[in-house]
Amino acid sequence: MLTAEQIMASHKANIETLFGLTHKAFEGVEKLVELNVQATKAALAETANHAQAVMGVKDAQELLALQAGLVQPLAEKTAAYSRHLYDIAAAAGADLTKTLEAQTSDAQQKVMGLVDSATKNAPAGSETAVAVMKSAVVAANNAFESMQKAVKQASDMAESNFNTVAATAVNASKTVSAKKR
Repeated sequence: MLTAEQIMASHKANIETLFGLTHKAFEGVEKLVELNVQATKAALAETANHAQAVMGVKDAQELLALQAGLVQPLAEKTAAYSRHLYDIAAAAGADLTKTLEAQTSDAQQKVMGLVDSATKNAPAGSETAVAVMKSAVVAANNAFESMQKAVKQASDMAESNFNTVAATAVNASKTVSAKKR
């Protein structure tokens, strides 16, 4: 049976976890805003520089060369921006996962403690029911760990695919840029 102190301690821990997650989420939003401000400043500066360069163009050939020279840097900057976005999201997700894993581990230990406590206080002849309960808890823990491993593998695969696509896009822009020159 849970005491009032245990319930209050549990609520306090849950509130602290919620505030911690909220803080981490806010940090992610701050990083996203900072990234967008930097990207916007850079885009404005590059647009101004490009407009000045276009004003100085003397013929169509020079204009085409100027435009072709923009393709590759734009693709690289877009890939870098996407990479930063992915890194911010991955860091926030990792923090969330870490917190949830800690909470789950704590909850698993508490459940096992309750099962052990119930086992000690169980009436004679209930050994089979207790064994079934322990087996169910162990199976649930194993299932959760398997799920965590599957999510980690999927996350790693998604990151690998993201890196491959980004590298392919940059390389394709280099090829297109080289052909236009």
